[in-house]
Amino acid sequence: MTRIGLLSDTHGYLDPKIKDYFSNVDEIWHAGDIGDMAVIDELRSFKPLRVVYGNIDDHQIRSEINEFESFTCEKVKVLMTHIGGKPGKYYPKIVPYLKSEQPQLFICGHSHILLVKMDTTHQMLWMNPGACGFKGFHQVKTLLRFSITDDRIHDLEVIELGKRV
Repeated sequence: MTRIGLLSDTHGYLDPKIKDYFSNVDEIWHAGDIGDMAVIDELRSFKPLRVVYGNIDDHQIRSEINEFESFTCEKVKVLMTHIGGKPGKYYPKIVPYLKSEQPQLFICGHSHILLVKMDTTHQMLWMNPGACGFKGFHQVKTLLRFSITDDRIHDLEVIELGKRV
């Protein structure tokens, strides 16, 4: 079993509560709009990190981080990017990746809206953890925490960090 902490859209701010909520995870996955290399450095010093860059990330972040990550966790094929769209309305740039990679789990950020949904067209679970930074229109800072065992994604939890003041 692998426990995952999923976040996105930190925009340069890493809420200290994240470390409490992710203290028991095995890996942290960040779905882009990091905002500052210090966020990556802090997360990497805390837990193993998988990360993609987002549209607000500068040339320094983009020189070290990929736009897309495709990997296997346990027996689940994962595709992660920042701008992905949502089931039924995917960002055109991601469609070829969905077809070629055929992930069982697709993760993106960007919208600042937490949503998890099964996409029956692509036979995959789609996750967006919302936003956990202070910049944007979201009202509540959110994270996701879940587990993967073999080919099963389970124990999904929504975590609210508080209002985006």
